Amino acid sequence: MLLALGGCTGGAGASGGRAAPAVDEVTGVDALFLAMMVAHTEQTLEIAGVGLDRVTDPRVRTLVAAIRATETDELATMRGWLREAGPSAAAAVARHDHSGHSDAAAGLARLRAAPAADVDRVLLDVLTGHQRTAAALARAQVTAGTSERVRDLATRIDRSRTAEVALMADLSRPHA
Repeated sequence: MLLALGGCTGGAGASGGRAAPAVDEVTGVDALFLAMMVAHTEQTLEIAGVGLDRVTDPRVRTLVAAIRATETDELATMRGWLREAGPSAAAAVARHDHSGHSDAAAGLARLRAAPAADVDRVLLDVLTGHQRTAAALARAQVTAGTSERVRDLATRIDRSRTAEVALMADLSRPHA
């Protein structure tokens, strides 16, 4: 049903007699996606912060700094849209179950405990899995979302996280 609503532009007949939300309105699945991505992005920023404190490879440092800059901006955007959406979006954020975030906590623990010689490798491993998850969430939003601006953000998130994963795979390979 969400997929059917995702294509609606507001006609009464398309939604069983009720008008669909305006294309730019953040409700339902859009608010839930934003809530999930806010939590996920906060975790990414924590991983990046710990990583930047410990990383040794300048190429990895540059990538992690770029990730932090991009996601700090995206976080501000997503929080703003959730504030604009009002109480219904706040309720979606409050209902979002954070118990699925144990992978990020485990990754942070691994990163903090990694011996100095292994930090770059562990950071790339933790961030790769984390960014793959973000790309998957974003792809689902592109399919199911109703807000054009949220779907546009999800498209950009999918592309950037997928590119980051490819860069991290390259950085993980031994270079002669």
